[in-house]
Amino acid sequence: MRNQLKHYINGEWTESTGSEVIEVINPATEEVMGKISSGTEEDLDKAVKAARAAFPAFSRSTKEQRIEWLEKIVQGYEARKEELIEVMTDELGAPLSVSEEVHYPMGLGHFKQAIDSLSDFSFTEERGGHTLLKESIGVSGLITPWNFPTNQLSTKIASAIAAGSPVILKPASKTPFAAIIVAEIIDEAGLPAGAFNLVNGSGSVIGNGISSHPDIDFVSFTGSGGVGETIMQKAAETKKKVALELGGKSPVVVLDDANVEEAAKTAISHITKNTGQVCSAGTRVLIPESMKEEFEQKVVEFLPNYPVGDPRKEGVATGPLVSEDQWETVQSYIEKGENEAKLLVGGAGKPEGLPTGYYAKPTFFTDVSNDSVIAQEEIFGPVSVIITYSDVEDAIEKANDTKYGLAGYVVGQDPVQLSYVASSIRAGRIVVNNAETDFNGPFGGYKESGIGREWGDFGIEEYLEVKSVHGMPTS
Repeated sequence: MRNQLKHYINGEWTESTGSEVIEVINPATEEVMGKISSGTEEDLDKAVKAARAAFPAFSRSTKEQRIEWLEKIVQGYEARKEELIEVMTDELGAPLSVSEEVHYPMGLGHFKQAIDSLSDFSFTEERGGHTLLKESIGVSGLITPWNFPTNQLSTKIASAIAAGSPVILKPASKTPFAAIIVAEIIDEAGLPAGAFNLVNGSGSVIGNGISSHPDIDFVSFTGSGGVGETIMQKAAETKKKVALELGGKSPVVVLDDANVEEAAKTAISHITKNTGQVCSAGTRVLIPESMKEEFEQKVVEFLPNYPVGDPRKEGVATGPLVSEDQWETVQSYIEKGENEAKLLVGGAGKPEGLPTGYYAKPTFFTDVSNDSVIAQEEIFGPVSVIITYSDVEDAIEKANDTKYGLAGYVVGQDPVQLSYVASSIRAGRIVVNNAETDFNGPFGGYKESGIGREWGDFGIEEYLEVKSVHGMPTS
């Protein structure tokens, strides 16, 4: 049992001003694994005042000081590797292998990349008749999601530190304990009091409070489109800057020269890794009509190689969904899919032998129309749809026929065709043939998938204001 009933404010763990407690559920056992305090508006206000007081000195800290803090965070993060892996498995339900091979290194990678990006970053430029200054935007409010407990908070925190922006972090209440460990690591790194603050609590109190607080200058949010819309509305009251990383319904375009077995494995990996709870997951497979039957056969053949089960059991590829609510949402979409298309494999209900835990069957639908609910709405679970296309132009048109634009994937062999399709998909991140992730590459979306970019130098830029000085003295 993990309990943390304090918030991290002004350099110390502080008792909450409220008495309400939030229980954190292990989705594999459906049992309470810990408790956190549900913060109040007063707790948030204390954190904002601490950040505001820290801003003058923190924003004027040198690159060398910021790099030193980030390096200490990296060292602390590495020292607590096993604990982070364990806690993410317990609070999210990610298999131990996924926590170790995906979640842990993504969090670490952002802190390391921030060091590299900051080392080469210029906060001053001479441009013709003026001097360009890049300065900390001010106090930043960070609201992070439950599906990647260290990834999003690490990229936001690392970029904010690199920019000299004090922060208030509100992690997701479903998966708060990895964030609490990161807060402990930051505390040990010796940042100035108030430069980093963590307030746990509900979105309705702490999240809305961050969005509307007059002394917060910038809000960076990752989560659902509906919540993002609310944040924009509340932020508009004080005209604060907002960056949003929202949902997706990303296409996997399988070209006619692709290896069908590899394409099937790619499609399966998108819904089994992290149980499909990935905003950038490729959940619409676009495939030539001539390859459809063979592709379907390979999906059915290979899917058993990605077993669902206890995340602590060796060999398990797919754990439970994060909560009962999420399980019910996914089930409702599967039921809609059974009325809209042909069920290829999977379906409603829990997998055999798993009565306890929020487990769902990895599911593929075929003969899917691109305008159907299951093809257009983000399901955020282990569900994919197979859509056929007639030629490359039809594939591109269908790939772009969505309100989202977070990511896209292209599988094939011809370099010219791969490049053409990759450049034609209107999305912020395109992956060709399962290329490795580059943490320096910007991450963010087109259309309703968001505003702004994270990762690398683009991430740092989000936490900066730009000032032009004309007639800057030279001595």
